[in-house]
Amino acid sequence: MISPTNQLVTVFGGSGFIGRHVVRALAKRGYRVRVACRRPDLAFFLQPLGNVGQIHAVQANLRYPDSIAAAVQGADAVVNLVGILTEGGKQRFDAVQAEGAAAIARAAKAEGITRFVQMSAIGADAASDSIYAKTKAAGEKAVLDTIPSAIVLRPSIVFGPEDSFFNRFASLARIAPALPLVGGGETQFQPVFVGDVAEAVALGVDGALKGGTIYELGGPQVATFRQLLAFVCETTGRKRPLVPLPFGVARIQAGVMEALKYATFGLLPEEFLLTRDQVTLLEKNNVVSEAAQKEGRTLEGMGITPDTYETIVPTYLYRFRKTGQFDTARA
Repeated sequence: MISPTNQLVTVFGGSGFIGRHVVRALAKRGYRVRVACRRPDLAFFLQPLGNVGQIHAVQANLRYPDSIAAAVQGADAVVNLVGILTEGGKQRFDAVQAEGAAAIARAAKAEGITRFVQMSAIGADAASDSIYAKTKAAGEKAVLDTIPSAIVLRPSIVFGPEDSFFNRFASLARIAPALPLVGGGETQFQPVFVGDVAEAVALGVDGALKGGTIYELGGPQVATFRQLLAFVCETTGRKRPLVPLPFGVARIQAGVMEALKYATFGLLPEEFLLTRDQVTLLEKNNVVSEAAQKEGRTLEGMGITPDTYETIVPTYLYRFRKTGQFDTARA
């Protein structure tokens, strides 16, 4: 275990959903944290997570190697959390998740950095039909080829106060007469709490995890897409029918949504956006593999007891109820 005192960790994507929790976990350990992001002026909210001067944001863009090199200069460890769920403008899957990860790894190697944590996702597969999954796998390979001691973390869907899954469907349930069950809603997920993911990242930075290893992160419960949407409706007090949508129909609808996104110059509300690549991802279960469980490449194997979504999600979805925290049924 490495002492965090006077250790500097550069976190790429530290101002994002998972990033803010990673920054907090590292700061609590005593690390100095350099947050590398495209808009450091929008990352000031991170500073109260640590002591004065402990957290500092710098500008970095994965398309500009010089900015990456400056961000990792003098660092003792690097964490890459950068990723996108949909493409837009110059933010392409290949540029961000494959080439971007490779560029960060090269810059870290040039600095002699051997502690590197790469955030990936369950389902990452070079042979996948999904561009998202394929580029996640390419990013993993590039990092491990460049820094063999790197640690790769593959979480299932991550939940927390700022998540884009439970919040999205809770918001959709407020305005839509029904919720779509892509593929019939039988796809399995293993929701994992963002705080547990952040702790796993911190352990990787500590040197407590085995280098060159791919870990799979999932919560204690496996649930189907249908069960998760039913939970959202129950938690928010919204009675909405769950309508099965065959994959073929969903792919056509996704194509229409993508066209509308471009036609409206990106003004289509995120709640309604569904892409063909996301439909492809939903064709496979998103759970921790049996191999990872047997080999201890899980949260439990790290010594982390994962939290359940049923315990935490209601603490932030209450705002989607008709009367918020003043819900009479709750009273």
